[in-house]
Amino acid sequence: MITRTARTTAASLLLAATLAPNAAHAQEGALDMANSGDTAWLLVSAAFVLLMAAPGLTLFYGGLVRAKNFLSVMVQCGAIVAIASMLWIMVGYTLAFGPVTNGWLGAGTATMLNNLGNVRAGTQVPESAFALFQMTFAAITPALMVGAWVDRARFGWVVAFGALWGLVVYAPVAHWIWGGGWLATKLGVLDYAGGIVVHTTAGVSALVVAALMGRRTGFPKTLMLPHSPALTMAGAALLWMGWFGFNGGSALAANDDAAAAIINTHAGACVAALAWILIERFHVGKSTSIGFATGAIAGLATVTPAAGLISPGAAFVFGAVAAVVCYPMIHLIKFRLQIDDSLDVFAVHGVGGMTGSLLLAPFLAPALGGTGYAGQMGMVSQGVAQAVGVGLVAAFSAVATAILALGLNLFLPMRVSEDAEREGLDLSSHGERAWEMVD
Repeated sequence: MITRTARTTAASLLLAATLAPNAAHAQEGALDMANSGDTAWLLVSAAFVLLMAAPGLTLFYGGLVRAKNFLSVMVQCGAIVAIASMLWIMVGYTLAFGPVTNGWLGAGTATMLNNLGNVRAGTQVPESAFALFQMTFAAITPALMVGAWVDRARFGWVVAFGALWGLVVYAPVAHWIWGGGWLATKLGVLDYAGGIVVHTTAGVSALVVAALMGRRTGFPKTLMLPHSPALTMAGAALLWMGWFGFNGGSALAANDDAAAAIINTHAGACVAALAWILIERFHVGKSTSIGFATGAIAGLATVTPAAGLISPGAAFVFGAVAAVVCYPMIHLIKFRLQIDDSLDVFAVHGVGGMTGSLLLAPFLAPALGGTGYAGQMGMVSQGVAQAVGVGLVAAFSAVATAILALGLNLFLPMRVSEDAEREGLDLSSHGERAWEMVD
């Protein structure tokens, strides 16, 4: 068990941060001094999270698609990260983390990142560093959805959808839970590093888009094998490494909470990866590199909402449950429901994030090594809060995504032609090939 001494529990601190009035700004005055160690750690963590998006996510997804679509995946992820970052600076940050007014959206006082406080309230880091760190979350979250529509999505629609989705879905949910909004303050919903804000929103939205866009030509009868498992393994390794900044940086300080989050992140990924290839061994007769990589990502997504609030022993449980739950979900979505969520974004990220968010409630208990419950919350009440939070965010994400995707489709068709799909998006959309074809 990782101890916490001379301070209130991390769960209490996490909830208290959301209760701070006008949380977007520290009090004015020269006494608002940032801690250089905490600031340095947050800056490094921001770089780690960007490493997850590019090159981590692009290589992970790129290796899973056919060779003729490799570049298209990389360009789509890169373009989404770029435009999401721009919009975060312009208006996204103030919508998510601006001063609390009604609990639904932050006040628009920090457009273009103007009027930032010397220190972010509730932390010892400059608000500019906090905004930078949160920008990397806003950038990678819509990029996660690229895996749902590979091989068939029109590039212009992808960029427009990723941009608007970040403002319509991500920013409001981030405010509700992390920015002092109603889910945290009224219901007591907890999400340490993004199980609900990141993985539930992206996973559910990816499933909705996959269903609306339709199946790839030939799916599910035609085998669409990964063209480079080696690139996928490399991408998974970068994601795994970058996740230390994703979860460890969410402590917003270079302290015991950050170390605990990183230990738990690693532990969950290790157990999930090993459990996944064990299940594979019994199910298909072999343990594959793709299985190891996918299992690790499922474990990382599942432990994320609880990373800094549970014990390493609990993280083992989170990792094992991730494999047991996410593995059959892939087969349910693809082969029973025949929804072509091409790279299993919902089954791995969505289901993993939701599962971890629900598991958080019992494993917060000090008897199980957790950091304890905030205020008057207990295991049952926290469980109810988590379930309601997950359900409401999933429903909001699904409805908002459907409206946004179909609305954009009226002006920018979401899907390429059958001929373009057959030729491959590298050539048909970008006029390039990732690899020279040898006759």
